[in-house]
Amino acid sequence: MYSEKRKHNLAYVIAICSVAALGGLLQGYDTSVISGVIEPLNHYFSLTPSETGWAVSSIVIGCVVGAYLAGKLSDIYGRKAALIITVILMLASVLGMALATTFTWFIIFRILGGFGIGLASVVSPIYMTEVAPRDYRGRVVTMNMICFVGGQVLVLIVNYFIVRSAAEQWIVDMGWRIMLALGLIPCVLFVFLVGFIPESPRWNVMKGRDSAALATLTRISNAEHAKRVLQEIKESFVKTSLPEKNISSVASQNNGKSAKFIIIAILIACFNQFTGINVIQYFGPTLLMNVTGSMQEAMYMVTWLAGLQFLGVLAGMSMVDRYGRRILLLIGSCGTFICLALTFLTFYYGVRGFTSIIGLLGFMFIFGMTWAQIAWTVVGEILPNRLRAMGMGLAYAAMWGANFVISQVFPVINNNPWLREKFHGGFPLLLFSICCLISWWFVHRYIPETKGVALEEIENLITFGNAKRKIKSDAAPFTDLTGK
Repeated sequence: MYSEKRKHNLAYVIAICSVAALGGLLQGYDTSVISGVIEPLNHYFSLTPSETGWAVSSIVIGCVVGAYLAGKLSDIYGRKAALIITVILMLASVLGMALATTFTWFIIFRILGGFGIGLASVVSPIYMTEVAPRDYRGRVVTMNMICFVGGQVLVLIVNYFIVRSAAEQWIVDMGWRIMLALGLIPCVLFVFLVGFIPESPRWNVMKGRDSAALATLTRISNAEHAKRVLQEIKESFVKTSLPEKNISSVASQNNGKSAKFIIIAILIACFNQFTGINVIQYFGPTLLMNVTGSMQEAMYMVTWLAGLQFLGVLAGMSMVDRYGRRILLLIGSCGTFICLALTFLTFYYGVRGFTSIIGLLGFMFIFGMTWAQIAWTVVGEILPNRLRAMGMGLAYAAMWGANFVISQVFPVINNNPWLREKFHGGFPLLLFSICCLISWWFVHRYIPETKGVALEEIENLITFGNAKRKIKSDAAPFTDLTGK
């Protein structure tokens, strides 16, 4: 009986989610392109050290605002419309930065791009979570992180080929503009394809557009199953509808139950950053200069680190729906702690060369396999339908906020004379390794297993159960092919 109900149009789901995942590709490209741009930009505009730092970190301001507003925008105008707004903002940002005649205009368009990145970081996972079959949800949502890391690797390769045989003055005058302008290619592709994807059925139900929701659900599975899923989605909104979508109402509803979901989502997002991942991505060469003899060698090592993270994401994609989210997050916390602690020891004892980053190579692979992707899968899953857009917006805003704080604090810590003398440049690694241990405790204590569990049932795991409880997928009928 259930074999028929399990049939669903995976090719269609993958196609529409691949389009949404292009938002992740744009995120990765736009956030990482600065690594190749910053030095020629510094010479072109004759920047001070503080202006150089602002050129890197200003994008995070836009990301925080974009992520914070993403939930409201996607709830009001729809997930698809929010994706369209995202790509328009990124398109304007890429053009503006590439053609900027003053440093002020460069910063304005970089912040504008950050706003688009903040929107994409929330809306793309929401859309994919809400249309993906529950037995494939983890792998489908992971596509967003694959595209994100893929965009980062792509921009490193693009930057390398642009500067490989170019004259230094040409790079200062024109090369950095080309690095930025090539971001137009994925933007144009996104603009062309986003018009072909349907609106999220859950958003349609939330807005009373049942016929449109049913049409999408039928396209994803079959008519009989689609009708049953539509009814279950409608019931989930009726049970716990939010009269006002604002923070104060979330905090007060059901004796703070809604606030619990938001807080857990925010902490998952913050722990994703407290591992130190973005210090390695933003300041990798600066960090590795502590154990290398040249910037060229440090840049070479950073390329290896990015490649290992990408391979880790691919490996994690095949595991997330097989072994579960919780166990992989626990493994990730433990593994990243060991790798960072090992790297700290190599820094502390003055080990130099490629041997000094073996731990970081392991860290990037393990992080890519676990926290890089699974954290956002879990955030999308644990938030109830009524809170998902707003909750993910707050979680991503917190993530970008943590990103900004860490980006500002790291140079201070790394360049502190006393810390450098005592820890030989490894103190930041020690701090991040401790944060990894704390994240292990948090996951063990508060995060339930969500593999194969309907979205509408996960709420009960948080509300009435504990992190070790799980509704087994084989204990209930297969009642969802669209993200439940």
